[in-house]
Amino acid sequence: MIVPVQKDDDFLTDFREADKVSGAIHIWWLGQSGFLVKWAGHGLLIDPYLSDALSRQTAGTAEELVRVSERVVDPLQLSGIDVVVCCNADPDRLDAETILQLRAANPNLKVVIPAGLLNEVDEILGAAAPSLLPVNAGTYVKYGPFDFHGINAANPKIRRDERGNSRDLGYVILFGPFALYHAGETIWHTHLVKEVRRWSPNLAFLPISGPGADQPEHTRMNGFEAAAFAKSISASLALPCHYDLFERGNVTTEEFSSCCDRLGQRYRALKIGQRLTMGPITDPSAGKSLPSEPYTPHWNLGY
Repeated sequence: MIVPVQKDDDFLTDFREADKVSGAIHIWWLGQSGFLVKWAGHGLLIDPYLSDALSRQTAGTAEELVRVSERVVDPLQLSGIDVVVCCNADPDRLDAETILQLRAANPNLKVVIPAGLLNEVDEILGAAAPSLLPVNAGTYVKYGPFDFHGINAANPKIRRDERGNSRDLGYVILFGPFALYHAGETIWHTHLVKEVRRWSPNLAFLPISGPGADQPEHTRMNGFEAAAFAKSISASLALPCHYDLFERGNVTTEEFSSCCDRLGQRYRALKIGQRLTMGPITDPSAGKSLPSEPYTPHWNLGY
């Protein structure tokens, strides 16, 4: 069992005291695709899975998911969170147990989701759900200091509902001088570089687990693809994710790190519970943002 570098009270203390470093962002890896971001007193969670719900649900079945890492923190104790971002409705990204406990600790919590999942998420979270902020690929929503720009994720294809709303997304998250890109669960599809390279990403959170033996479809990048993609979008720093949660389909960071070294791509492989603090470093070869439109439920793209 992987023991987090920091957990429980030590983790909460580190989160509270991180603001003593001003003008920087603070990033903690929570395992799998989950990250905690803090900037200027504002807390942001991306794809948090802070329960054992999946292990309990699958126990004793052929699909049993055995944890290989301990939970970093009890979501009931994690206050100071403004918003949760979920890339799709998979239970290790949109975990009702985690989100409802986070809402109990953060009564004004908001949840950013793909617009095509609005009804589904309402059913998953129930009457106690936090307020939902839907977004589509090519649009954005604002909450507090954060702008959440929807980026097409292909899992393994780009999926939309009958009205053309996105069901899977990555996000470029803008705040202050920073631009973060979280890929969600996606392969390297035709439009991905063009969509992300409009910005100058300081950090890119990229999956490295690729297709597993029990999952023949290629639904996310592997280590080589993640390293090459980070280089192609001129990410100032790449962080690998989507590993070290469950025994099945787990991978190491060796392929990702060796490819980054060969490509000259800067990266950091965090340990679970570890904090990264950095300023707004940018790669001079990165693109610049063009205006995009705010999300509206009647955006009529004509798909």
